[in-house]
Amino acid sequence: MTTLLRKYKLEVIGILIGAIAGYLYWKFVGCANGTCKITSKPLNSSLYGAIMGFFVLSIFKKEEQL
Repeated sequence: MTTLLRKYKLEVIGILIGAIAGYLYWKFVGCANGTCKITSKPLNSSLYGAIMGFFVLSIFKKEEQL
């Protein structure tokens, strides 16, 4: 388990930061009338943020040399 976390450390950090950012976006900005697909529910907003955080921080991962 620890080797898996060490291997994917940046991705896990990106998921956590993105999920928190998505929740905070829902909390403070959100959607006033509930018709927005992503920001109408905290779960949707957090999942979207987690996915975006994963993609953004996985860009910075160095490729292993063989």
